[in-house]
Amino acid sequence: MSKAKAGTDKNLQNVVADLDQTPVNSHHAQQIQQDSNDRRHQDSMNHDKTEDMDPSHS
Repeated sequence: MSKAKAGTDKNLQNVVADLDQTPVNSHHAQQIQQDSNDRRHQDSMNHDKTEDMDPSHS
């Protein structure tokens, strides 16, 4: 089992970098929000453990 490196967490560094962005206009603000929504959606899909119960799909 590998040991975690000492120092700051890379995921937290990315979150801080995202929060440091100040949108230039409403379109840029919407794009920043959509990026966050896309990552959240992808993460939920990656962690979805439900199985397809329809045998015709296999």
